[in-house]
Amino acid sequence: MKTADPEFMRAINRFHVMDAIRRFGPISRVEIADCTDLSPTTVSAITAALLEDKLIIPLAVGAVRDATRGRPRVMLELNPDAAFVVGAKLAPAQITVAVTNFRADVIKTLSLPIRVDRQPVAVIADLVEDGVRRCVADAGLKFSAINGVCVGLPGVVESASGLCRQSPIFGARDVPFGQEISARLGGVPVIVDSDVNLVTLAEHWFGHGVGIDDFLVVSVEHNLGLGIMHRGELFRGANGLSPDLGDFLVHLPDADSEVHRLADLIATATSDNGTGPRLDAAGGDAALADTVDSITTQITGDALGFAIANIITLFAPPKVILTGAALSTSHRLLTPLRAAVLRFTPPSLSDVAKIVVRDFGEDMWARGAAAMSLRDLYGAPWSTTGPAPRSPRTRI
Repeated sequence: MKTADPEFMRAINRFHVMDAIRRFGPISRVEIADCTDLSPTTVSAITAALLEDKLIIPLAVGAVRDATRGRPRVMLELNPDAAFVVGAKLAPAQITVAVTNFRADVIKTLSLPIRVDRQPVAVIADLVEDGVRRCVADAGLKFSAINGVCVGLPGVVESASGLCRQSPIFGARDVPFGQEISARLGGVPVIVDSDVNLVTLAEHWFGHGVGIDDFLVVSVEHNLGLGIMHRGELFRGANGLSPDLGDFLVHLPDADSEVHRLADLIATATSDNGTGPRLDAAGGDAALADTVDSITTQITGDALGFAIANIITLFAPPKVILTGAALSTSHRLLTPLRAAVLRFTPPSLSDVAKIVVRDFGEDMWARGAAAMSLRDLYGAPWSTTGPAPRSPRTRI
């Protein structure tokens, strides 16, 4: 049997100790050993190194005493100032940047309203660099204090290479956006991933997915994003490819008849029957507009519910989290969506998945971007000068 790479195993153990402190801190060493299944000796060695590097800080709790030693138990928590990371989100009409600390608390945010999707790739990368550097300065930090940058955007992304295969942001396909950003940020580790994966990780760390290792996130925004958390890890394809729900090929029963009904309604309402047009749709007839909107919402809700029912059938998750700007501005979409999920999910799985709706907010993706970078830092070998460089980057 081949022996595992010792450094890789140490990195895994460091990650689990750091993650336990993040989730449950302040926490004692005994409690860390209990929740990670690591030996007390291993936990003591790892926490001693983390304390030396000032990645965690002790908190003496006078009222809580160690039963074996009769002295106050030392609780451990993350040092918020141990490292700082930056998240940037690209949308067709805006770039949003956030600086967070080692606990993924947002320190400063910056929004740049600009039609990103009309710019060349090099210009978009320049804008991201400017936004990142400005937000870091506004946070009162030197750029040398930044330990990682994570960029999220809609579309299909190879996270391992930073290659964006397809996105509404770019006019071209197969854009090496990770390389573009890295070249501008002077060696700071850069991660590029789909924005829905950032939200999925944020939900797992801070939101509806806390304590759940299997769930789905469906984002209805500039595209239909799908994030899959499976056994506590983001589910990815080859080269770290992120799936995109909008690319699923499905045929919704009765969808064609609804589309034809909508077309017939508009044609009838605007036709000339010899006495002049009955309704002027272009003039904004309220009744026609309401009817068209109602049918369109029904069709969209049915299609989304049908797709979600399929992925529920595939993964049988205990929870499906719906989010996105489109849902927050169109609450009527949820009624046909929920009905379609119930209608198309097999009876044997009808009670498996709970559907919850997350109010859309920029803070969740920002904390998700921080979490994506912090995952690497938590498992990285550190010295008193910071994380040791690794190439290629190890994913835990």
